[in-house]
Amino acid sequence: MKKLTLLSIFLLSPFATVNAQPKVPVEQWTGKTILLIGAHPDDDSQSHGTLSLLKANGNDVHVMLLTLGNVGTKDPALSRIALAKIRRQEETNALAEVGIPQENYINLGYDDGRLEYADQEEVIERIVFHIRRLRPNAVMAFDPGKEGQRWHKSDHRAAAYLAADAARAAEWPLLYTGHLVNHGLQPHQIEEYLFYDSGDPDTWVDISGHVDKKINAATRYTSQWGPEGQNKYVGPKLSAEQEALVRERLQQRMTQRDGTPVEAFRYHEGIPDMIGR
Repeated sequence: MKKLTLLSIFLLSPFATVNAQPKVPVEQWTGKTILLIGAHPDDDSQSHGTLSLLKANGNDVHVMLLTLGNVGTKDPALSRIALAKIRRQEETNALAEVGIPQENYINLGYDDGRLEYADQEEVIERIVFHIRRLRPNAVMAFDPGKEGQRWHKSDHRAAAYLAADAARAAEWPLLYTGHLVNHGLQPHQIEEYLFYDSGDPDTWVDISGHVDKKINAATRYTSQWGPEGQNKYVGPKLSAEQEALVRERLQQRMTQRDGTPVEAFRYHEGIPDMIGR
């Protein structure tokens, strides 16, 4: 009898994940529920081309951001409340550009820059609630790291791990049982993941037909662009000169692969325990 090697035992395991690419290309996904989890209003902009494509293909796309983005300004005239309201409007304006309705936007309301110091148990429970409520087929999130721990700035780092931990918790019925008892929800296991801002991308989504929408959406984050935004907020619309500069910069930053505009992700299929393996 032929002996099984350790590798063959692993490959036969129901917990093994050998797909480096989705079986069905992302460009062909349809009828799925997609949930993007990020830290700030504008984190989703890294994936706006893909979100636009997915929405156009008949998927139900939701965006959940964990903070209000209420600190990221150098304008001393803006209060946290004023900036939070500005950032919320900018986010809903940007999502509208890629076809995502306001009712599909969730914000958990934590303070910008302090996510690592929030009650982690509370944050995870709230993310799990929405995972169980929406029952997404796929989650998009910051990459927590595979070949090595992925460095992100503070809130991005926290969001990467919180999303992964919540994805794992959502499938276990004895965790956060109040969701089941009080809200009639059920445990949910996510099938696929697309990790953005990754150091180990292996999946590139062709966004050829969605570049204009991606750029249009990014220009809606008025408070975050240049001297008219971060240093001194002058209103909800960039000047024509500033907008032209922003569009040129965005075009230059566009990732190209063999001459095709793409967005890069690390793909994972299967149980979340294997996300970093």
